[in-house]
Amino acid sequence: MRHWFLATTLLAAPVHAAPLDLGADLSFTNEMEDCGAKFHDANGQGADPFVLLKASGGTIARIRIWNNPDWTHYSTYDDVLKSIRRAHDAGLKVLLDFHYSDDWADADKQRAPAAWAGLDTAAQATALHDYTRDVLERLATAGQLPEWVQVGNEINSEMLGGNKDKPIDWPRDARLINAGIAAVREVARAHHAPIKVMLHIAQPENVIPWFDAATVAGVLDYDLIGMSYYSEWSKYSFSGLGKVIAAARARYGAQVVVVETAYPFTLEGADSSGNVLGEHALAPGYRATPADQKRYMIDLTRTVVASGGSGVVYWAPDWVSTRCKTRWGTGSTWENAAWFDLTRHAALPVFDFLSQDYGASRP
Repeated sequence: MRHWFLATTLLAAPVHAAPLDLGADLSFTNEMEDCGAKFHDANGQGADPFVLLKASGGTIARIRIWNNPDWTHYSTYDDVLKSIRRAHDAGLKVLLDFHYSDDWADADKQRAPAAWAGLDTAAQATALHDYTRDVLERLATAGQLPEWVQVGNEINSEMLGGNKDKPIDWPRDARLINAGIAAVREVARAHHAPIKVMLHIAQPENVIPWFDAATVAGVLDYDLIGMSYYSEWSKYSFSGLGKVIAAARARYGAQVVVVETAYPFTLEGADSSGNVLGEHALAPGYRATPADQKRYMIDLTRTVVASGGSGVVYWAPDWVSTRCKTRWGTGSTWENAAWFDLTRHAALPVFDFLSQDYGASRP
């Protein structure tokens, strides 16, 4: 738990390094398997992505949850419970990512769930609190409480209705965020579970301004700063990323995790859906090859550790091409950035980044 300090003041006390957590968001795995995907290890043997993540040196799996999606059967409570159980059975910790939406919530837009859309701020705060607590209590009853909880996904914009072009109403936003945090803390106390709270902002250039404003607004009780870092959408190189991590670690006294990142291993595709990460997504000095995908992740993780960060989580390494249709066509728009090849879904060299010696202890 953090303590209050002025937003313009750096912490005087030294910041001690935390154990290093490395992992991946495996929210697509259940869906991909239902769509016919067969995952394999590097030797061509059938593999469970959760087990393979752990065996390769990973420590944590991130799982997203939507409130009441009417367009998919996945990332619902039942699907999330299945994923969390798979992660825990594999020996992984879990980061539960509340989107607080019936659909994708991200840096560009934060859409309130349909059931909450017409409520005033007080009622929305109550609904958000009660929903968060209810989900966690249900998971506790199932023996599957997550170790980390993300209160919102890429909350650059105001929660429950904001967008990138709308200034944040900080009294309102702080009330909503703090309601979610309070629910996590209540469940943690009730079950004597040391659950860590994460707040997540997209792209490092947005982190300091957002957390400075949040601090002034009274958003103080969190343990982890999560940030998305994608070369395509960030203005910062690894050097700039490292400077933000170091500054945020010192300024707010929280652990810092790159909780979303990815890099393509090819510019080819396996289906008719266009790839999100094309040639414009390539970082200087790195090609779109399996070897450079691995090298990129190793170099990124070295930057995070050297700057005082405590984790790296890859986004959607399991979103491979299948026969299933999405809003964007048949297959996947991310298969060229997955951790499995295009043809047999065999594990790629990028898994090796999980087992490197970064000079930091593992949990």
